[in-house]
Amino acid sequence: MRGLGASPWPEFLVGHDEVVNRLWDRLYELWPDYQFALADPDGDDLIAVGNCLPIRWDGNPATLPPGGIDAVLENGVATVEAGAEATAASALMIVVAPDRLGLGLSAACLGVMRGIVADHGLASLVAPVRPTEKHRYPLIAMERYASWRRADGSLFDPWLRTHERVGGIGAGVASESMTIRGRVAEWEDWTGLPMPETGSYVVPGALVPVEIDREGDMGVYVEPNYWMVHRAR
Repeated sequence: MRGLGASPWPEFLVGHDEVVNRLWDRLYELWPDYQFALADPDGDDLIAVGNCLPIRWDGNPATLPPGGIDAVLENGVATVEAGAEATAASALMIVVAPDRLGLGLSAACLGVMRGIVADHGLASLVAPVRPTEKHRYPLIAMERYASWRRADGSLFDPWLRTHERVGGIGAGVASESMTIRGRVAEWEDWTGLPMPETGSYVVPGALVPVEIDREGDMGVYVEPNYWMVHRAR
């Protein structure tokens, strides 16, 4: 599950978010029954994986945190440590094997995830979605990009479109969903791009530019996602 889950992301995202590094393994410790995989019925390979967790949320879209992935991980762990009762759940990730894309498995995984959440007695599933085509438009604000629609009226982005097709409702931008920090040399290694001066750099796979401070030897990438809200039951 970890191998397939890490497979589609650009190198700078894998293993470089401090909150994810600190808390991701706790998903399997604290909430194993919220994690799932789909297996090939004719073989031993996994064809999709999904991760989610219970959180506390008051049901008001306006209170969904700008922190996105990082925020819901911290929320879930804090809820357990406080002995509090979860009131909703958040998706973290769904990944479909590259050779199984286009077969409807993403929507199927959302159905599985909603079922898991409903089975635990929770009414809502929220998702800080990483739109699959946003990396092609890194200079367009997420709020504008997420509102784009095709001629048939459906959302422009394929992953957002899938969420909407199965009942998800857009609820605004998670402006700081993941934060990646690294030295300039690390960013040059992760992206394969020289970064000779301070400034904003468009890099492959990034949804927004990476901010490089050459004098301070630091690069920071703050990834926005887009909240979608589903009824689980």
